[in-house]
Amino acid sequence: MFDNSKPITYTVDVPDVVHAVEFSPFEWSSKLIGVGTSSRVSVGICRFQEEDREIDGLEYEHLRDFHHGIRVTALAWSPETSLAVIPKILRFCTGGSDHKLRLISSDLKNDDSVKIIDGHTDYINAVTFDPSKGDQLASVSDDHTCRVWDTDGTQRICLPLGSPGMSVCWHRDDHMKIMVAEKNGIIRFYNLLNQQPIMSLDCGHTPLLSADWCLVDSLKVGAVVGTDLHLFDTSMSSRPVERRSVHSDGGCLVKWAKNNEHLVATTGAPACQVKVINAKSNQIPVSSGLQISSGLSWHYRLPIVVVGGDRKLHFWSIDNT
Repeated sequence: MFDNSKPITYTVDVPDVVHAVEFSPFEWSSKLIGVGTSSRVSVGICRFQEEDREIDGLEYEHLRDFHHGIRVTALAWSPETSLAVIPKILRFCTGGSDHKLRLISSDLKNDDSVKIIDGHTDYINAVTFDPSKGDQLASVSDDHTCRVWDTDGTQRICLPLGSPGMSVCWHRDDHMKIMVAEKNGIIRFYNLLNQQPIMSLDCGHTPLLSADWCLVDSLKVGAVVGTDLHLFDTSMSSRPVERRSVHSDGGCLVKWAKNNEHLVATTGAPACQVKVINAKSNQIPVSSGLQISSGLSWHYRLPIVVVGGDRKLHFWSIDNT
């Protein structure tokens, strides 16, 4: 049984089982959401009553389906994406089950392009764009590498890892710094100029399946390792400052809220659990079970988290305190 003290706030039906879901993490495109399935990427606009009182609940507008052909394993938005310019620019990158990246661009009219980026030799677990210009992207894979690419497909950097790369995050203000989390429980911060690690964090346990770099406070890092959530303050220690059990059969994903350094969301087992934890108050406003869960993302402005399900998107609106 689950607490369910905060039931699902909104639900949107989608055509297929969801494998990846991402809100755009940029202010100028924060209404956009991308949904990756076994054969396509669907893009839509989410308008919430939390930011527009004229809206009743959630208003979802489907914009476009992009044929993908294979299962989407990772999804990231480019900061170049904007619907406020003419022509419109829609740009995102996917990881596919064929171990290839696809950079997809569209003006939402007649001009679509797909750039296939080949280089990884195993499952791609995460991809992210340089948030300053969007002219580079980074990806991590089960092939024990983190690779940095130009958007023309040129590989600029290949960082060898000691185990599968599970997560990669780009520093929002310093585009020469990235964070790479490995399955062996080691999280390293790299300087891309000299391709050397600046510092590392050690969870002390395995397997690490996901980690995230807090957007509001870049000193904070979260990771799900085995059954536990590990929280780091990099100004204090290379070991977790807090560790708590969150999923008795193992965690899967972790994401910090983008507008609140105290809210952390996780997914894991059993029963496709979804939890939201307030690290300041130690409250758990969401503890729910789904039949299927995949993907995890926070809205840029609002304390709203989304998880993909069986032909559905599930949204929770959290009290932002």
